[in-house]
Amino acid sequence: MPDVITIDGPSASGKSSVARRVAAELGLPYVSSGLIYRGVTYQVGRYGVDPEDEAAILHLLSHHPIQLVPLPEGNRMLAEGQDVTAHMHTLEIDQAVSAVARHPEVRAYVYRSLRSLQPPFVVEGRDMGSTVFPDAALKFYLTATPEVRARRRVGERDADYPTVLADLIRRDAADAKQIPPAPDAIIIDTSAMGLEEVVNTILERIRTRTP
Repeated sequence: MPDVITIDGPSASGKSSVARRVAAELGLPYVSSGLIYRGVTYQVGRYGVDPEDEAAILHLLSHHPIQLVPLPEGNRMLAEGQDVTAHMHTLEIDQAVSAVARHPEVRAYVYRSLRSLQPPFVVEGRDMGSTVFPDAALKFYLTATPEVRARRRVGERDADYPTVLADLIRRDAADAKQIPPAPDAIIIDTSAMGLEEVVNTILERIRTRTP
């Protein structure tokens, strides 16, 4: 079994649900890198820090730290020891997280947090295979059309379909400049696939180990 399996992709591509299921099938911990960025963004909003001010964000984190805790029942986000996981997936954080995550030193903070975790595990995010774990034995990149991803996400947010779609397109444009897929990633378009089909496709590739 590979020490680290990466599953990357844009927002609402299904990577979180897929990674969680794949990890469970393999009996491995599941790690959500995006939750760390969301935890940082939560603290930025909580303390009124300018999301464009990288130095202020780093100063904030040094005094008001966050911690990702991968548990069998799911990832938890702690802010100064308090469980704030329930506040991680809001439209407000959706709209601010790209601005926070684009800062190089913020990304470095997240990378250090992830690399401190003990493998083996399945980790999902945007640049896990390309940047954080470039030596991972198996890397996957899930994608889907913006329209399909917006339909998947609209039921999870207190917002209508046009608002969610516009936000996804905006985030895609911002992210495309920073985090292309790893060159050796197995790319899977999930637009016409259900969760079970995606999970089974990945498990088959892992079991045959022919990336």
